[in-house]
Amino acid sequence: MKRAVLFLFILLIATSAFAQLPPGKWWRRGDIIQTLSLTEDQQDRLDGIFRGAANELIDTKAEIDKASIALRGELDKPQLDRNAIRAIAQRINQARSRKFEHELMMFADMRGVLTDQQWSHMRNELDRLQASEQDKVRQRPRMK
Repeated sequence: MKRAVLFLFILLIATSAFAQLPPGKWWRRGDIIQTLSLTEDQQDRLDGIFRGAANELIDTKAEIDKASIALRGELDKPQLDRNAIRAIAQRINQARSRKFEHELMMFADMRGVLTDQQWSHMRNELDRLQASEQDKVRQRPRMK
């Protein structure tokens, strides 16, 4: 029971942080390297983690894309086949779940490369960026 609660807690924290990560190879961006004082060894280890996860992520994304195309095809038919639509929806959900798990585990491995101080600093920056993005959304004119 404790393990399940701990896992859910870690999952919650990781998913909230993961959703905010800068796009691409953020550990190779000069501003992040300087801000976090990333060493060359850390950058190389992060590259290795990224390369190790890339094939699975690419394959899973392709699976999602293919199933999405199949779903559009089913929805464009004059006679809808609810069973076929349901089966495709299940394939999409399962692939998205696998993709999320692969991304999360890659993120957890990357987090393990950072020191506690680097992680704390990164979390602060990510929180700041998220607040800034939320402010931008709130300031957009609303369409009526």
